[in-house]
Amino acid sequence: MERGKMAEAESLETAAEHERILREIESTDTACIGPTLRSVYDGEEHGRFMEKLETRIRNHDREIEKMCNFHYQGFVDSITELLKVRGEAQKLKNQVTDTNRKLQHEGKELVIAMEELKQCRLQQRNISATVDKLMLCLPVLEMYSKLRDQMKTKRHYPALKTLEHLEHTYLPQVSHYRFCKVMVDNIPKLREEIKDVSMSDLKDFLESIRKHSDKIGETAMKQAQQQRNLDNIVLQQPRIGSKRKSKKDTYIIFDTEIESTSPKSEQDSGILDVEDEEDDEEVPGAQDLVDFSPVYRCLHIYSVLGARETFENYYRKQRRKQARLVLQPPSNMHETLDGYRKYFNQIVGFFVVEDHILHTTQGLVNRAYIDELWEMALSKTIAALRTHSSYCSDPNLVLDLKNLIVLFADTLQVYGFPVNQLFDMLLEIRDQYSETLLKKWAGIFRNILDSDNYSPIPVTSEEVYKKVVGQFPFQDIELEKQPFPKKFPFSEFVPKVYNQIKEFIYACLKFSEDLHLSSTEVDDMIRKSTNLLLTRTLSNSLQNVIKRKNIGLTELVQIIINTTHLEKSCKYLEEFITNITNVLPETVHTTKLYGTTTFKDARHAAEEEIYTNLNQKIDQFLQLADYDWMTGDLDNKASDYLVDLIAFLRSTFAVFTHLPGKVAQTACMSACKHLATSLMQLLLEAEVRQLTLGALQQFNLDVRECEQFARSGPVPGFQEDTLQLAFIDLRQLLDLFIQWDWSTYLADYGQPNCKYLRVNPVTALTLLEKISREMKDTSRKNNMFAQFRKNERDKQKLIDTVAKQLRGLISSHHS
Repeated sequence: MERGKMAEAESLETAAEHERILREIESTDTACIGPTLRSVYDGEEHGRFMEKLETRIRNHDREIEKMCNFHYQGFVDSITELLKVRGEAQKLKNQVTDTNRKLQHEGKELVIAMEELKQCRLQQRNISATVDKLMLCLPVLEMYSKLRDQMKTKRHYPALKTLEHLEHTYLPQVSHYRFCKVMVDNIPKLREEIKDVSMSDLKDFLESIRKHSDKIGETAMKQAQQQRNLDNIVLQQPRIGSKRKSKKDTYIIFDTEIESTSPKSEQDSGILDVEDEEDDEEVPGAQDLVDFSPVYRCLHIYSVLGARETFENYYRKQRRKQARLVLQPPSNMHETLDGYRKYFNQIVGFFVVEDHILHTTQGLVNRAYIDELWEMALSKTIAALRTHSSYCSDPNLVLDLKNLIVLFADTLQVYGFPVNQLFDMLLEIRDQYSETLLKKWAGIFRNILDSDNYSPIPVTSEEVYKKVVGQFPFQDIELEKQPFPKKFPFSEFVPKVYNQIKEFIYACLKFSEDLHLSSTEVDDMIRKSTNLLLTRTLSNSLQNVIKRKNIGLTELVQIIINTTHLEKSCKYLEEFITNITNVLPETVHTTKLYGTTTFKDARHAAEEEIYTNLNQKIDQFLQLADYDWMTGDLDNKASDYLVDLIAFLRSTFAVFTHLPGKVAQTACMSACKHLATSLMQLLLEAEVRQLTLGALQQFNLDVRECEQFARSGPVPGFQEDTLQLAFIDLRQLLDLFIQWDWSTYLADYGQPNCKYLRVNPVTALTLLEKISREMKDTSRKNNMFAQFRKNERDKQKLIDTVAKQLRGLISSHHS
């Protein structure tokens, strides 16, 4: 039972599998049926499967047959209809063939005409296409032709613009044509040609600018000078409510504005020719001298070509080279003012051009580049001026140079260049100017002092008197009351020197103008320079005159009088400086004039020279002294040379009436002391080995003559016997020997009230030995006279005793 159920179950499963395989065979593509059939043969029930397959085939055949039977009548009807249509179709074909034959025959001419029309239309289309292409190419050719024309006429910037339009707008539209390829290949060459030509124009421009920088600078400095003159007129004639324009507005040289995208002009030129203008005509602006179009063209061309940086570097490099050339001064620049002027003109011209380029281009030069160039120029210019100005020995040239430097600085300051260092350098040149002035005035003072007659100025009329007083501040009521003719106490060099000092002050003031100094600084500068003039130049000139070998006492006396009056005039010089500088002398830090010291020193030197000169004259007279120291005779009168010497001294001291009392007294005392000393030296000189008491008596007469001169009061102001004290040493020495008062001398020696207090034991011993030698020599000659022998021996013993005692005094004094 169970087996039967199992067999039935397997039979059902097999049947289901076969059914699946059949459905798969029916639905599967023939190419893929192999695996299905393999699964059948792999099983054990393929027989049963074949049966089922046969059954399924029979079923399908029955279905096909049923379907064919269902549609058969319709198929028959369709065949019948088709047969009917075939006949009609044959008729229609014949009619169409006939109609076609007729149509072909009738349309043959039309076809020929249409063929001709076709050819015409084709030609027309070709012509139209050709015209279109030509219309497309013509602008290219016209632009190229325009480009060549612009190149020929050297209008390079428009040519570059044309080339740009040609390359980017026109050529791309016709790029497939052969001639366009030729143009495209030629475009880089044209660009290079434009660059080269524009660079050549720039080089010509730079060369022209270099050659004509001095003309540009001269123009700018003339305009600056005109503005300064105008400013001075405005300051002298102020107008209420008037507004001054800035200097920059007045000085503008290049006033043509340049657009950054197009050049100034299409004409190539560098420096234009300008005729020399008369002084009263308007000075041409530098825009009348310079055409900057080559720079602008070249800048724009290089900008368009993308090489602006290259152009900027080249321009700056070339201008730096030109700056170094401009800043190199000529070796002989210091010889004339024109040398300095040309040097300044070139520098101004250079920087005026650069300033214009700075303000009319965008970035070709910048402020940093200009400042760098200016710093270099400023240092080199100042160094050159220091070097060359040091060679200038003419103060007028130095003053003109200073004015030129001020104009140079003012001109460049207008363009924004800092010039403080130039004004600082002018202060250095001011010191040099002072030195050149001092050298010049040294010559002036020397000429004045050499040409002076050292005599009081005589005046014969009121007019002459007022003229002298107008030249020199002198007031003397007593002199004014005197009738004409009369004399000023001073000589001509006093008013001349005084006026030259004032001229020197004016010269110093001229240099301080336009230096932007305060009144105090100007006052200080003038006072210091004037002090140098007084303490060095004038003082040296006076000292040289005083120390001259041939100077006379009269001249020295007059110099003392002159310096006294010049010393008194110093306060007027102070007032003169105060008036021109408007700085009161009481102001703090105001320098005082040292004129008083200068003239005092000169006066003291003259006084010393008088003393020296007097002593030299005395020495000259003493050289005429011819004493016979062995004589026994007495002339009872003074020696001739001494009489002449006394007469000379009297006449000399008579001239000293105008000198200050102390000067005359000192001179007189000095002369007497020197005379006494010289006479003492004559008496004690080593060459005189022997002398007699008779010669001593004659020498005593000469000393008495000197004492008589001293008592006569040759110069007023001495007390009773003050002047005689100069001869006290001689007097006591001579009295000691003439009176032979040795006992008193030896007894009182060393006491304050000693009669022979001024007699030195050494001096007494020296003179005593000379007398002793003479007596011994005389004794040997007179041996034949026995009666004199005893007296002489006694006197000789006395002399020996006195000499021994004198030596004792000397020894005790030294011990």
